[in-house]
Amino acid sequence: MLLLVVFTLLGFLLSGWLSRVPSVRDALDLTPSALGTVLLAASLGTLGATLTAGYVNARFGGTAVMRVSAVVQAFGYLAIGLSTVVGSVGLLVLGVMLQGVAFAPVNVTINVEAAGVERRLGRSIMPQFHALFSVGAVVGAGFGAGASYLGVSVFAQFVFAAVLGATVQLVCVRGIVHDTRLERVSLEEVAADFRESAADGGPTGGTARPARSPRAPRASSAARSSLTVWTEKRTILLGLVVLAAALSEGSANQWIPLAVVDGFGTLEAVGATVLTVFTASMTVVRLLGTRLLDRFGRVAVLRGSGIAALTGLLLFVLAPSFPLAVAGVSLWGIGAALAYPITLAAASDDPVRAAARVSVVTAFASVARLCAPPAIGALGEVIGIRQALGIIAAGLLLSILLAHQARREDVPAEPGSPSSDTDSPDLPAPSLPAPSATDPETVILEASPSRPSSTR
Repeated sequence: MLLLVVFTLLGFLLSGWLSRVPSVRDALDLTPSALGTVLLAASLGTLGATLTAGYVNARFGGTAVMRVSAVVQAFGYLAIGLSTVVGSVGLLVLGVMLQGVAFAPVNVTINVEAAGVERRLGRSIMPQFHALFSVGAVVGAGFGAGASYLGVSVFAQFVFAAVLGATVQLVCVRGIVHDTRLERVSLEEVAADFRESAADGGPTGGTARPARSPRAPRASSAARSSLTVWTEKRTILLGLVVLAAALSEGSANQWIPLAVVDGFGTLEAVGATVLTVFTASMTVVRLLGTRLLDRFGRVAVLRGSGIAALTGLLLFVLAPSFPLAVAGVSLWGIGAALAYPITLAAASDDPVRAAARVSVVTAFASVARLCAPPAIGALGEVIGIRQALGIIAAGLLLSILLAHQARREDVPAEPGSPSSDTDSPDLPAPSLPAPSATDPETVILEASPSRPSSTR
């Protein structure tokens, strides 16, 4: 339950900030190109943190990661709000960069935790976690629109966001960390494991190490995986799918309010409301996503999602009227809903390598967020923001072509665990050891009716 709260909270905070981008732009008198450069700072922070997120989770564990990130994120939101008061672009850049740095490791942690719940239940539920993120985004966008309409300052809204975000995450963290609760591992141990693997292809028979916790993979294996997964073809191709998904969803969140305001001459509150349409469409589909996945499988749903997102995007970009553009935004949101959770679930099929692989594929998302803002901003100065969003179509087409990479991976069963059925590549992966009766997550598992996953 607490994991669902954190997903919701992060959606609320992100959407609340993005819904006030026009106000921030006006307060600091930023051109579209300059605004794109500012958003680039957030992407740089996210990319840098994402590249190390897999190792950081393995080295320090999810609890420490979430606590530190909550504090850093609060300072980021405070800096963004204060920048509009003092008129400092530099402070705004610092704020969005801190926000990006804080978001990346938490994003990895909560998605690995969600994938662990999915494995133990034996059915697809990842979209439901992301649905709660979208619920938070809908509320956040509506909150931002209401604050703008009522004349609430950006500073006041962001002080509230900083306090809320830090408080909720620090309270929830102890009750949600399970799969990322790893033993600490030294750099020397990682190096020793590399030497052992190079010598004989596996662990040596030297001095026995202390027994590892049965409730989580070995920390040294997870830390080593954070490097070796970069050589896996499937992981890289899944990263390209995530790149397209992040390009689509991220650009929509960042630019739809401004594209509507500039393209149709509406008020900021109207632009924020159209963003709410996008996030609401995503929410509905994510809530229904588990049924779609159980019925049609990852590959078919991912391919269909790409087609819907591409159609909606082009409709929004080319629409001659405002109502038609809103319809395009809704279809775009429907198509964008499941690509990200499906791909993260696919990257988490192997529990031992889950954190490392999620770190890699989310690094591709950071690259998309790194490249898109300046490109769309610069092109927007020439042809308009709404038309500039058309460049996203290339990424969506790529995701359609690579959808087959999301087929479930066969994972060898752990010694003593039930063997997996390898005849179907899309059956649930072997379960991790069940949590103890005192584990807070047991409440979630017992409250959720389990039913066999269909062959996909």
